[in-house]
Amino acid sequence: MTKTVMTVLLALSIIACKDSNDTKKQVEEGAVAQERGKSDIQKTEAEWQFLFDGTTLDGWRGYNEDKMPPGWVINNGELTYDTELGLEQDYTGGRDIIYGAEEFDNFELYLEWKLPKGGNSGIFYHIKEGYPAPYDSAPEYQLIDDDNYAQIHDLTGYNKSVGHTENLSELKPLNKTAADYAMHGPDLDKKKLNPVGEWNSSKIVFTPEKVEHWLNGEKVLSFVPWDDEWHKKKNSGKWKESPDYGKFKSAYIGLQDHASPIWFRNIKIRKL
Repeated sequence: MTKTVMTVLLALSIIACKDSNDTKKQVEEGAVAQERGKSDIQKTEAEWQFLFDGTTLDGWRGYNEDKMPPGWVINNGELTYDTELGLEQDYTGGRDIIYGAEEFDNFELYLEWKLPKGGNSGIFYHIKEGYPAPYDSAPEYQLIDDDNYAQIHDLTGYNKSVGHTENLSELKPLNKTAADYAMHGPDLDKKKLNPVGEWNSSKIVFTPEKVEHWLNGEKVLSFVPWDDEWHKKKNSGKWKESPDYGKFKSAYIGLQDHASPIWFRNIKIRKL
């Protein structure tokens, strides 16, 4: 064997050994990263607290009450308000419920929901009791049948009551799904609302620096609580006669009965 051939074979052997070591190192690093990823996922999952998991109503009760109001039941693993659809023009208030076992300040809240044709509900947060209704203190993530509500319900009286003077029969942007009800409207270009009868997912992220509303995996609204713009909206619109609206920084989570059937599932929260 010539010296040249021996040199080539030695070089190839070194390269092969290096490649083997590199491959082994990559596999080991990949395994470590995978385990780290699993650990991060498990840690994140452990941070979530189920408010409703489909099996129990522990922690839930009526607003200003010590038990669940009639109509709110578990059916097929879903938290349901079992009622006939009422008309907006006849609505005088509902049997809203709260998760009364714990107050929350900064959080990420996730849930899934569906409505019937013409349905209406909402997700409240930072609710304090002692008022006539949750909305006297609590901001609301609006849930409503955007497409059919105005065709089924007479909105004229409601729109006049909040200061509208034109197109009184239509559902206004601040009252549509994913709006910060009567305060901030969602980005309609990003908003994708599933048809009535199909499940939607909603997420609310609240911190003193920013509030986010998500719908079906898309962030459709973001605003800063308690900044100058927030106070301007609050003091010039529907809430101008509600001095305690939106002021509480730690309080309950709740769900609205707006004279409509409603279905919820997978209600969970993560403290931030």
